Amino acid sequence: MAGKKPELQLYNTTTKEKEVFKPIVEGKVGMYICGVTSYDLSHIGHARAYVAFDVLYRYLKYLGYDVTYVRNFTDVDDKIIRRANEVGEDPIALSGRFCQEYLNDMADLQCLLPTDQPRVTDHMEQIKDMISKIISNGCAYPVDGDVYFSVDSFPNYGRLSGRKLEDNRAGERVAVDTRKKNPADFALWKAAKPGEPQWDSPWGPGRPGWHIECSAMSAHYLTHTFDIHGGGMDLIFPHHENEIAQSCAACSESKVNYWIHNGFVTANDEKMSKSVGNFFTIREVTKLYHPLALRHFLLGTHYRSPVNYSISQIEIASEAVFYVYQTLKDCEDALSVFREDAGLNNPKVRISPAAQECISKLHNDFETKLADDLHTPTILNSSLQEAFKYINTSKKQQKLQQLSIVKSLIDLEIEIKQVLGTLGLLSSSTYAEVLEQLKDKALKRAELTEEDILQSIEERTLARKNKEFSRSDQIRSDLAAKGIALMDVGNGTVWRPCVPAQPESAQVDTKDAPPAQPESAQVDTKNAPAAEKGQPAKPTDI
Repeated sequence: MAGKKPELQLYNTTTKEKEVFKPIVEGKVGMYICGVTSYDLSHIGHARAYVAFDVLYRYLKYLGYDVTYVRNFTDVDDKIIRRANEVGEDPIALSGRFCQEYLNDMADLQCLLPTDQPRVTDHMEQIKDMISKIISNGCAYPVDGDVYFSVDSFPNYGRLSGRKLEDNRAGERVAVDTRKKNPADFALWKAAKPGEPQWDSPWGPGRPGWHIECSAMSAHYLTHTFDIHGGGMDLIFPHHENEIAQSCAACSESKVNYWIHNGFVTANDEKMSKSVGNFFTIREVTKLYHPLALRHFLLGTHYRSPVNYSISQIEIASEAVFYVYQTLKDCEDALSVFREDAGLNNPKVRISPAAQECISKLHNDFETKLADDLHTPTILNSSLQEAFKYINTSKKQQKLQQLSIVKSLIDLEIEIKQVLGTLGLLSSSTYAEVLEQLKDKALKRAELTEEDILQSIEERTLARKNKEFSRSDQIRSDLAAKGIALMDVGNGTVWRPCVPAQPESAQVDTKDAPPAQPESAQVDTKNAPAAEKGQPAKPTDI
């Protein structure tokens, strides 16, 4: 739909407020997002960050910007070396392997590939050149093969995080070194240790410190001044604070206009991290749940808010995704015989006022909420739900004999796909394929096979025929407790995934007892998402 789009506002960590986004070069955006340190499988805290910035990337492209999106790999680091030593593998080979595993996870989560994905080991010359400039500008000093940044040389240190200089614990990843001029000075270059990867440099063989890599690579791909730099809130201090200091020390005109940070994923209200050991890898989650369910779960909370991971919430997200794709599949099936109808091109055939209102509301809410610092929860939990309800109501009207209804549904489907595509929730697979994938995951969670369920359906049918309603209720409730819902449609019974029912509530199921529930009452809710069935809502706002 044509029209002026609302101004994009992004929360800037530097100013601690939302600001209207204005790129340095009209029509172009340079964006650098700190990537993973590749020594293990990525966890859902990583997924949270890269899904959030993928939505930003997609929305900027939707707005018509030419975006250069850079996301790096840290492929040489203390943690990588330590893990490689533990397993007896070459550090660079180990890191490369986990880089690919990360890319596989991102593909599963439908994160678009960045424009560039630089690795530290491929940019040693740029890193060494930047360190040399910092030294020549009097902001760093070599000591016995190491090079340290002098924080006293940068009076604005702490501007991003609001923390005082004395709060910097020696760069976090290294022990305090008495050779430093100030205990807060951090390493730009580390002298080689036996058995570690090393590169020649003017200060002796060694490897980069953690912080310098992002300054060097962002400057290489985006110049010293660019629009957006992002990452998790845990990177604000010291990583991004140190980036600002060393980048400005290398080039006085260095500047990032918008610093953007996503909130943590917690488990039992504690930040999820590998160091604490309370993390779930993306792979562990997607083994049992569709990647779209994980993405939906993450987008159900504003990107700056903390989100607490739980099985119940991922179950709700999984059911919501099933509802989305079942509704779209039903709509596709209902429209299939009408799409080539020449009458749809008749200018006298117009969509209904109700449909126009639904489409306009979805479109306006989509643009307004994403423009308001990427507020995805309202779109998922309100605007899209109203559109799906309209589809489920309209597709039954007079068996779609009115071309106005057909055109209304076609136009609404187009708008829904635009919204889902920008959120990264529109799969390249067909609707039917995604539904089958979701059902396969549900079978794995329930530890059942399709044959098991079909057998249960036969047993239930026989029990109902024999008026053994307590037995038929028990079969149905036992499956519901495992996340399998039985739906009586026409003269048969089908199954679909559902949020596992609590045994005590399942026992009071009376749908099988006479008199039988009317068919129309069952069809109306067969695809309803958890939110419409009294399930707890997800946190949505910040």
